[in-house]
Amino acid sequence: MLQLISTAVTDRGARGIAVAVSQLIHSGELAPGARLPTVRDLARELGTSPTTVSEAWSSLTRAGLIATRGRSGTIVLSGERLRARLRYSHMSGLLGGAAQDLSTGVPDHDLLPDLTDTLRRLGDMRLTTSYLDDPVLPALEEHLRASLPYPADQLIVVDGALDALDRTIGVVVRFGERVLVENPTFPPILDLLEQTGADPVGLPMDSSGIVPEALAEALRREVPVAVVLQPRAQNPTGVSMSAQRAAQLAEVLSGYPDVIIVEDDHAAGIASAPVVSLGVHLPHRTVHIRSFAKSLGPDLRLAAVIGPAQVISPLADRRLLGPGWSSRLLQNVLLDLLTAPSTAALLEQARSEYARRRAALLQILAQQGITATADDGINLWLEVADQQAALVSLAANAIAVAPGTPFEVTPLATAHLRVTAGLVREGFDELGKLLADAARAGGPERASSRLNRGLPRGPR
Repeated sequence: MLQLISTAVTDRGARGIAVAVSQLIHSGELAPGARLPTVRDLARELGTSPTTVSEAWSSLTRAGLIATRGRSGTIVLSGERLRARLRYSHMSGLLGGAAQDLSTGVPDHDLLPDLTDTLRRLGDMRLTTSYLDDPVLPALEEHLRASLPYPADQLIVVDGALDALDRTIGVVVRFGERVLVENPTFPPILDLLEQTGADPVGLPMDSSGIVPEALAEALRREVPVAVVLQPRAQNPTGVSMSAQRAAQLAEVLSGYPDVIIVEDDHAAGIASAPVVSLGVHLPHRTVHIRSFAKSLGPDLRLAAVIGPAQVISPLADRRLLGPGWSSRLLQNVLLDLLTAPSTAALLEQARSEYARRRAALLQILAQQGITATADDGINLWLEVADQQAALVSLAANAIAVAPGTPFEVTPLATAHLRVTAGLVREGFDELGKLLADAARAGGPERASSRLNRGLPRGPR
């Protein structure tokens, strides 16, 4: 085992050791359940310090590849154990098959467009007949470029927001590198970063987005390779970044020219806030992802990605070795929907209805003295005294919500739940009171101070 690892290590720094062991695990040369050498034994074999090996082991542990089992030593994890570590797998809370499942974060089906007319129109069209056609429909690219927030070197269409994030992270981030993210943030973002072996660092937010002073401090400590953020209807808080805040963050980042900005505009179409992007100020360093699942349907697995050629070109080239392109049939569906006047009217109705639902719940919670945020989108971020007690309280009433812990990069000052407010059509008074009871369950009156100070309390 020592010989196998020492032969694979070409860079004896912590990141080099972690990369080599990661490659051995992914290749199968280090099998699930294999017991790794002790830190001291490997340090002696490599001629480096135990601290360096320990840092490598910490990186591999964060990536979910290994785990320390006390006296049993450090072992390689199996696929099942890796899945159990994913934050995404812990978002469903306590209750399966709930009468009212508000844990999902999905849009209301009745506020999505009917595809019948679109599919009928496409049925009479001559669609793609060749593998050699452009990966992106020229008419769709033209329409997307006209609606995206800034001109960019390149545009590509991929299979949804998470596919875009996965592919972008694969180009930008290497094992052991730091990436700044919002705290809290969408759990799959953290899963993707941790599976890559990156070191995510959480930044506090207020009602306008990431706090600029916190970003500046994180950059001074150690320059990261990227910042990943959600500019509108941030999941889970619902915060939408203001144009002024985007300018402030861009000013802070202007002194760090090698940091790539990755924006996940997952709520495009249903977000009430206007389009905002740091790419307006830093276009040659910003990757902007716009997906359409929330507004046009979860099965419309498409996202537009614009950004600098240094990121988009290798992303597109690597994709040629896999799917090659996103279904041009779906691209035609997307183009038809985006250009149909009926879609614009439906999206306006959906934005208004989601805003009504959020406001109704926030008002009742505020009347009950409960702190929650839900400025935009479909989610509500509820502060609770005790997460487990709150989940149990709601489960007793056949209500499922998502626990807040998977969304946290590092622990927040208080516990939270994420509630999909966009799925609540009626019964706001009753649900609001049940949420308030759950928020108070398991503890005394909650303290008003929070780590992410400044998040709005109740409706604004």
